[in-house]
Amino acid sequence: MYCFSRLPSKRICKLEVFWSWKEILNSMNTIYPKYELLLENILNVIMLLPLGIFLPLVYGKKINWKVGLLIGFCISFSIELMQLVLCRGMFDVDDIIHNSLGFLIGIVIINKVLLMNKIS
Repeated sequence: MYCFSRLPSKRICKLEVFWSWKEILNSMNTIYPKYELLLENILNVIMLLPLGIFLPLVYGKKINWKVGLLIGFCISFSIELMQLVLCRGMFDVDDIIHNSLGFLIGIVIINKVLLMNKIS
């Protein structure tokens, strides 16, 4: 919902991989570490995690982690592309990585749960 409440602005792209982590690590020795950027990265991982858990449950069986990573990448890329096209935020490669990772973590968690239920 936050994305749609943003006012349209110019198109912004951040194509450097792991730029946010470089900024976070470089700021740790300063007076003002960039904790808000760290929180944003964590929230981007958490954002698609529930969807990664939900998809195998709807599908009814485990999903291969490679397929899960591809699905998470496609969903995240779509979100970032919409932000770019609609001028509502920044197209950010780091966000794609973090969202895809969150989706993958959700897939792995539910695959383990489904495996444990099958064994029991």
